[in-house]
Amino acid sequence: MAASSSTLSEHASKQLLAGYAVPLAREQLADSAAAAARAAAQIGFPVALKLCGDHIAHKTERDLVRLALPDAAAVAAAADDLLGRAQPEDGEVALLVAEMVRGNRELIAGLVQDPGFGPCVMLGLGGILAEALSDVVFAAAPVSEAEARRMLRGLKTSRLLLAPFRGEPAVDEAALTALLVGLGRLAVERPDVRSVDLNPLIVRDGIPVAVDALVECGEVAPAGPSRALPADDAAVLERFRPLFQPRGIIVAGASTHPGKFGFVTLHNLLRFGFAGDVFPVNRDGADVLGRPTLKDVSEVPDGAADLVFVCTPNSANVELLRACAAKGVRAAFVASAGYGEAGEAGRALQRELVALADELGMLLVGPNGQGVISTPRSMCAQIVAPYPPPGSISVASQSGNLVSSFLNYAVESGIGVSKAVSCGNSAQTTLADFLAYFAADPETRVALTYLEGVGDGAGFIESVRHLTARKPLVLVKGGVAAEGARAAASHTGSLATNDRVFDGVLRQCGALRAPTIEMAFEWAATLATQPLPRGRRVVVFTTAGGWGVLAADACAQAGLTLVPLPAEVVGQIDARVPARWSRNNPVDLAGGETRDTIPEVLDLICAHDSVDAVIHLGIGIQAASAQVLRTGPFYPDYGLERIVDFHERQDRRYARAAREASERHGKPVLTATELVHTDRAYGNSGPLGVKEEGRYCHASAHRAIWALRALVDYAEFRRSIGG
Repeated sequence: MAASSSTLSEHASKQLLAGYAVPLAREQLADSAAAAARAAAQIGFPVALKLCGDHIAHKTERDLVRLALPDAAAVAAAADDLLGRAQPEDGEVALLVAEMVRGNRELIAGLVQDPGFGPCVMLGLGGILAEALSDVVFAAAPVSEAEARRMLRGLKTSRLLLAPFRGEPAVDEAALTALLVGLGRLAVERPDVRSVDLNPLIVRDGIPVAVDALVECGEVAPAGPSRALPADDAAVLERFRPLFQPRGIIVAGASTHPGKFGFVTLHNLLRFGFAGDVFPVNRDGADVLGRPTLKDVSEVPDGAADLVFVCTPNSANVELLRACAAKGVRAAFVASAGYGEAGEAGRALQRELVALADELGMLLVGPNGQGVISTPRSMCAQIVAPYPPPGSISVASQSGNLVSSFLNYAVESGIGVSKAVSCGNSAQTTLADFLAYFAADPETRVALTYLEGVGDGAGFIESVRHLTARKPLVLVKGGVAAEGARAAASHTGSLATNDRVFDGVLRQCGALRAPTIEMAFEWAATLATQPLPRGRRVVVFTTAGGWGVLAADACAQAGLTLVPLPAEVVGQIDARVPARWSRNNPVDLAGGETRDTIPEVLDLICAHDSVDAVIHLGIGIQAASAQVLRTGPFYPDYGLERIVDFHERQDRRYARAAREASERHGKPVLTATELVHTDRAYGNSGPLGVKEEGRYCHASAHRAIWALRALVDYAEFRRSIGG
């Protein structure tokens, strides 16, 4: 971005913005105190008076604003005072006379140039405390009407705008949406506009009126080249087929040493039964894992392998790729290090490697990567553990260790993975490329990713939008603490930290940003195994009151609606349990249930039209009691064997009932219990039953509710785009 820039005066800024759906107050320019008094009389008292000029940015800080001037004499006196405060560096100045706009709510809106994503529209809670409050959202320009509405709902204080407030009507959503869309259009039509600051927008009779405006103009550095997505799914699938669906794999650098990457990769491919041929290449021809190896790639039969896993020194890799290409290899995963992460010499080697791969028409992943997994091919081509169960989540990560973290959660929970890949240095194939593949891949239902940075902002946005229009994306971003606010002349600019802009772009594109790796996997697992809800109306079904109270609090914190229990449902439960049950939502049966009560109540709650989702708490309690009986000195006598068996069967039955009710009525039923952790000790049949039913068992009501909020957010996004 160029260093030089200039600002327009407030009046000139407003004249420009008037053509972009920005509501403005009535105002006039004056060149003297007398002219200001005449203008005020025409506008109507009281008025606001400001000193205005192209080089005056923050008028309030310089005490250049006078408000609620009641008459011509007050205007003339204030005008003389303001003119006397002008400084030589202000250049040509004038007096701006404007009507007083009154309202109890103030917003800030604007436009800022982000170095990664280009021009971005901002909306937030405004006024002189805008930076302190920091309740802001961003979206990359241009902005659609649906995206503008999502921006409004993304504010923490959106309830103050969408409902009447202190005797004032709700904000006119159409007017505010038009303003945000207009700012996005301005960014496209006027690329010389570096920033726009509308602060405050005072809400008057529901209309957000701009009472101050600042436009900064100047040259903007053009965005770097952005790689377009392939034209159709078939092209994407064919490009990635040799990586995720290879016929055969060359392991270059297969080693006899069990601590070397080449040994571990070969071991994992054989250990997990890769459904294809494996060709280990070792320059000495030594047996590895009791199998003969090839001394050179030239010994591989033509066309027998289409993927090479590279564990050789970087100095050998250029010739290696040429030799592999001659044998029909079309994809290379490079685990070798010493490239872009290793200084300028390494970056030069990396550029050479990418240029060669492009020349050969070869897909290049890495270098400095950890590995790639494809469970449909039983392929574990990676240098670390674990290998996950098969499933429908696909993982791409800019950190190899965090690929392992996601896979560890898959192993623990039983919610499986289809594809997983470590991007390494992303020299040729980037995270955005993998997201495009996941969108096309029929074996992927949910995409899950970790990233630390985005090189091609436009390409990233395009890939995310393309994906989320079809499938959910759950994302974790690292490196947030290092990203501070940028220096800026406007309030809008100072609020535009990299992370806030990134967060806004994700919301705009319908991606789900999780705060931790654990929650990211939980959300992905829930999205992979539960239907999307039709709304936010939740019933909490519990066998203990305290859990229900905390779950109700968590629903409120998550913006979910704890719907009043319908009268007909109350009547149906009354017929099944004693009168001591809660008779409201949360539904607490208070120990009055019999053998069939929980499955029946789960089904009748799910069946009701006023319920969109159910949180099911308390599973595993009976099995936990059974474990105490089973491990004591009196088991199996005194009827203990029979009651233990009954308790354990019941908890498995409850898990099955939750899954069946969810599938029968097309609504999410999320089960949560801290007893999920006892699986590692003795295998509690409650959480084990949830796992056996192919559902994710959450460790607490709070975790389940935030996973449900992720379902709700994605469902609302899909509805907003007509999906």
